[in-house]
Amino acid sequence: MRKYFGTDGVRGTVNEPPMTAEFALALGRAAGHVLTRHVAHTPSILIGKDTRLSGYMIESALCAGLTAQGMNVLLVGPVPTPAVAYLTRSLRADAGVVLSASHNPAGDNGIKFFAADGFKLPDEVELEIERLLDQPPALPPALKIGRAKRIDDAKGRYIEFLKASLPRGMRFDGLKVVVDSANGAAYGVAARLFIELGCQVTSIHDEPDGLNINAECGSTAPESMARTVVETGSDIGFALDGDADRLIVCDASGRIIDGDRIIAILAEHARTENRLAGGAVVTTTMSNMGLERFLQARGLGMLRADVGDRYVLEMMRRHGCNIGGEQSGHMILLDYNTTGDGLLTALQLLCAMADMEKPVHELAADLELFPQHMWNVRLPHRWDVLSHERVQALIREAEQLLAGKGRLNVRMSGTEPKLRIMVEAEQETLMRQVGDMLYEGIGEVVEQHA
Repeated sequence: MRKYFGTDGVRGTVNEPPMTAEFALALGRAAGHVLTRHVAHTPSILIGKDTRLSGYMIESALCAGLTAQGMNVLLVGPVPTPAVAYLTRSLRADAGVVLSASHNPAGDNGIKFFAADGFKLPDEVELEIERLLDQPPALPPALKIGRAKRIDDAKGRYIEFLKASLPRGMRFDGLKVVVDSANGAAYGVAARLFIELGCQVTSIHDEPDGLNINAECGSTAPESMARTVVETGSDIGFALDGDADRLIVCDASGRIIDGDRIIAILAEHARTENRLAGGAVVTTTMSNMGLERFLQARGLGMLRADVGDRYVLEMMRRHGCNIGGEQSGHMILLDYNTTGDGLLTALQLLCAMADMEKPVHELAADLELFPQHMWNVRLPHRWDVLSHERVQALIREAEQLLAGKGRLNVRMSGTEPKLRIMVEAEQETLMRQVGDMLYEGIGEVVEQHA
């Protein structure tokens, strides 16, 4: 059983267990011991972070634990999560770690590890690290501790990697782009990338102060991005989240394009280029039935994984697929990177527009999405609300109402104390009726339990 690691590393509110400096120090020591045991040379680990105020505290404590245990630490500062995955491989580090709570508010933070190949650590390694948190390992001799040094060209390296994903010489001269960096890790990368490719860039929410990451901006609040696109007469808008592994898009009219439509565009482009591996894409249980029908009409499969990029990636590798993603805009393009990458996804969308000679709103234009909505029930603390008898009865009733007319998914969030209720139906009135019934009924159960 996992005690600290969730589906996306360790995450929580800063200065509350487990997201404390003391825990980060202990985690550094435990991870350092596990990651150095089977390496003949002095091992190195790369640490990147987003722009949260707490990043300095967590970085210092984690670095202290890792070096105390004998690991050399490479500090790259604020960079996107996918940059850490890439740089871990590029710099031949033995592991990488990113300090971020992704799309969560500034008061949260997280610690997520990558293996030397840029993929997330295997479950068995995370569990081995967890065991050592309760029984700290012995420390090495005084002269066997590690060193820490800063890498100054990390952002430039990552930008060159991103540009290399495009066909040689491809540019987007004159294209008017709005990019929202969510006051997060992409603030020093995103605008520079698009400018180097010839775009006319309007950059918003790119002045982080440690407290404004994801604050009414970015992929979870793309409305300001959409407004700016319309106001500036731009061709397309890109909204990233705090660690830039997610992307939400809008067209020239400000219409939001979510992850399902992005997957449809990327899959259709890859099919026409004969580059779609496995004959299918991997999505999650949240993806719209309309996407499934769109892909089926083109002879393509759609495999559904549990919610979470870890599970999408596992299924992609199992079935040999190279495109996968989530409705939230978290896209994994295995031909290029080992984890979700918002800027990489943006470039591949621009590449599809250029190759197919169409604006983004004309790509996958015949994709008709079913009415779908998400209700979130906040819990005062984590508990197994889904096993409650009344909740199970409400779910059964909802499934009967939707039989043959829609879909239902009720699950605990993997990163927050919330119960997420997704309802999808052919008719919006039915969708709203079922969703409101579940939200109100489960909300009453939660209030009684509090």
